[in-house]
Amino acid sequence: MTNPLLVDWDTPFGIAPFADISDEDFAPALDEALAAHLAEIEAIADNPEAPTFDNTILAMEGSGAALDKVLGTFFNLAGADSNDKRQELQRDFSPRLSAHSSAIYSNAALFARIRDLWDQREALDLSEEEARVLYLTHRDFVRAGAALEGDAAERMKEVKSRLAVLGTQFTQNLLKDESAWSMDLAEDDLEGLPEFVVDSARSAGEAAGTGGPVVTLSRSLIVPFLQFSPRRALREKAWRAWVMRGENGGETDNCGIAGEVLKLREERAKLLGYADFAGFKLETEMAGTPDKVRELLMAVWEPANAAALKDAAEMEQMLHADGIPGPLEPWDWRYYAEKRRKAQHDLDEAELKPYLQLDRMIEAAFACANRLFGLEFAPLEVPMYHPDCRAFEVTRDGKHVAVFIGDYFARSSKRSGAWCSAFRMQAKRPAEKTPIVVNVCNFAKPSAGKPALLSYDDARTLFHEFGHALHQMLSDVEFGSVAGTSVARDFVELPSQLYEHWLEVPEVLAEFATHAETGEPMPKALLDKVLKAANFDMGFQTVEYVASALVDLEFHSGAAPADPMQKQAEVLEGIGMPRAIVMRHATPHFAHVFAGDGYSSGYYSYMWSEVMDADAFEAFEEAGSAFDPDTAQKLERFILSRGGSVEAEDLYMQFRGRMPGVEALLKGRGLAA
Repeated sequence: MTNPLLVDWDTPFGIAPFADISDEDFAPALDEALAAHLAEIEAIADNPEAPTFDNTILAMEGSGAALDKVLGTFFNLAGADSNDKRQELQRDFSPRLSAHSSAIYSNAALFARIRDLWDQREALDLSEEEARVLYLTHRDFVRAGAALEGDAAERMKEVKSRLAVLGTQFTQNLLKDESAWSMDLAEDDLEGLPEFVVDSARSAGEAAGTGGPVVTLSRSLIVPFLQFSPRRALREKAWRAWVMRGENGGETDNCGIAGEVLKLREERAKLLGYADFAGFKLETEMAGTPDKVRELLMAVWEPANAAALKDAAEMEQMLHADGIPGPLEPWDWRYYAEKRRKAQHDLDEAELKPYLQLDRMIEAAFACANRLFGLEFAPLEVPMYHPDCRAFEVTRDGKHVAVFIGDYFARSSKRSGAWCSAFRMQAKRPAEKTPIVVNVCNFAKPSAGKPALLSYDDARTLFHEFGHALHQMLSDVEFGSVAGTSVARDFVELPSQLYEHWLEVPEVLAEFATHAETGEPMPKALLDKVLKAANFDMGFQTVEYVASALVDLEFHSGAAPADPMQKQAEVLEGIGMPRAIVMRHATPHFAHVFAGDGYSSGYYSYMWSEVMDADAFEAFEEAGSAFDPDTAQKLERFILSRGGSVEAEDLYMQFRGRMPGVEALLKGRGLAA
């Protein structure tokens, strides 16, 4: 029988025919796709004609189409809807894909052609984007070790292969820990919990087959439980399970994996002539050096830590007033922060949440994209990989732009967090391709017949990931290698974090924040309180984030630590981490850093981008409207449509005319003096 992954897909917009694909199809499809791609690469490398941009770089851009289809389908499913078979395949695929990549980057004849083109680049009469793609291709080959020879080249292959295996193992260990833990709640344990938390706990129990309500490690369930449960012992039990993911000993423990990853990354950097991995990784980012990253993070740390300590002192008094001696503990913070928010702003999450329906927030994200960029979204009735998924055709002026898929609810088969991915990237050459983009979230699923309600943080996450999706959907470049989010890591979060601002535009909330039962819009008094409290507890939020970013940076600066957990403790002690706050992502579950290279030495990127997003939204405010058409047009023209076809700093300069300082960020977070 014909493998459905290896044929042309006669489906709407080329969406994968999920219903026809079984897990048994992936391995043989990968075999054929790898062989086909390698044959294409070898044909390019062995071409007897002198190298040209078209017969080398453009040919490389067009190679691997079958492999892209197989991997785009598989890895999206492995992250969003895993099972034992897919995890087994992932473990098998990781070293094979690393070997395949090494075979390409170590192809001496291919690199000779690329280097020849690079050396004569001034005489090639290339367009700006062609020159950029040549530059990036040459740079990628050099940084992958293409110029290494002999033992060094072989060792580089071994290091990268082992890192691929460890990244997969780290991810799967984390998923096992997250899916294996739950805490049963007796009816008495539901005391003090708002109806939406009780409903989520019952729904989670139904999904787990426990017959009663449970707390799981899904962020959208455990965070509100920690916010509202008056039972301190249960809060402590849930909190400890949450922060101990990946650190429970046995087969799923990630501490040893983290140590080995850090050592291998250091070795990889030194093979390429760098002093350490941070120096290697940051060379291609906007920040450029570890010192610049450290300078930014510490500039934010000082005011954030001061604010957090002040808040902790107030909440500790509240703890004592409840008759509990001793210090404020991390499992107390969210509970007393919620009480403090209600006291200071008269704002109760339970009062707010019925106005933040998932369906209405999706509509709000779409409506903002329509007003800013003219995009329209129409539901698509097509088979998806899971019944919870929703698909939409995205058009502008009647012309097809993209397909957008939303996969919003938590489930045990889905890794934690939220992310944007693509089944297919945009490109024009050598063949026209429109993007197929997916947003994956982990919102608590309601009981049957009830609307899905979001916390304000959930709603912000939805807008954040949709900002990434817009970066993909509005991409308008020639080559797929520089399309969409294929940009510097510390620039990629600019569109996503910038889009969060539209959630806080009063007219957006006034229209789309409607009550789940009455349909009435959010009262102006409540809306005013929401906006006024936007920076509430910002000291806590900033401290937990910056601590994680600093630990990540110090892990990769200098020699790799022999004991990452000891190094983590030393960094936190050195910066004066408040005792009642922990890192947002402790080392054993720091998937951003250890599940792959993406954010290694780069977790700071969210804050680097936030410096720009705060300044970028000010451009709209200066124009007098969050929907100013001229500013929106500039945003699309110079940032959202250009991908990585131009240096990130140049793109921002074209949009704003200057680079921003940290002041806008501190002001936006309410941390300015």
